[in-house]
Amino acid sequence: MTTRTHPVDHELVQAAAHVARTRCRGDNHTMAAAARARDGRIVTAVNAYHFTGGPCAEMVLVGAAAAQGAYELDTIVAVGDRGRGVVPPCGRCRQVLLDYFPDLKVIVGDDERLRTVLITDLLPESYVWADHQLDAQ
Repeated sequence: MTTRTHPVDHELVQAAAHVARTRCRGDNHTMAAAARARDGRIVTAVNAYHFTGGPCAEMVLVGAAAAQGAYELDTIVAVGDRGRGVVPPCGRCRQVLLDYFPDLKVIVGDDERLRTVLITDLLPESYVWADHQLDAQ
């Protein structure tokens, strides 16, 4: 697998870090995400942890973006609270992000080695949820 990197959207990283620093409080909200919509808007969200399970910040962001009419996302990043920096998406988030936004770019890596990769590079040879809908088109 060859991973092609793209320029890092530092404004997006800063937006997620700001939300993590100012809105994540206690154990219920420990991660923030920010995404840039294709129209340039930045949408942010935090996770909603609960002992019964709960959505990651990336999943909350998908809903928040849709609620704001931002149905096409270009780039996403997640940042942990307490200065943990950029955190890559979990497996479930990778699959959902791929299904919703197959051309999405994801910012990963630590402070000195931040890079932007395609979601397909984070989940190679994956099942594509839309495959079952091909006949309906």
